[in-house]
Amino acid sequence: MTGNNSILLYVADAEASARYFTRLLGLEPVEASPTFAMFRLPSGLGFGLWRRDGVEPASIAAGGGCEIAFRVADAAAVDTHYRDWSGKGADILMPPTDLEFGRSFVATDRDGHRLRVYAVADEG
Repeated sequence: MTGNNSILLYVADAEASARYFTRLLGLEPVEASPTFAMFRLPSGLGFGLWRRDGVEPASIAAGGGCEIAFRVADAAAVDTHYRDWSGKGADILMPPTDLEFGRSFVATDRDGHRLRVYAVADEG
């Protein structure tokens, strides 16, 4: 499959979630309505928010069962994003922590979707 790929999160309130991610990501949606918002991430990936009660076929899944991971350049960038997101009111589940693969922190959105910011440790 080729073309523009997207990840969609089912949310309770698409407009409120779009405002939250606009603050967090520093991006404006490229498409927005009362039931849907689409962001284009710097990588080109589409990041969509779809109001849960309008999804066809209906979804029974709740947020938190998986996570969206945002890779950054290095450990210092993880710490910078942590301070930025914390200052913007993100709910932090795990502060910056050195893990087996590198440095990471985890936040959640208003629907409980996990958002991980990470940098891979040097492989030297």
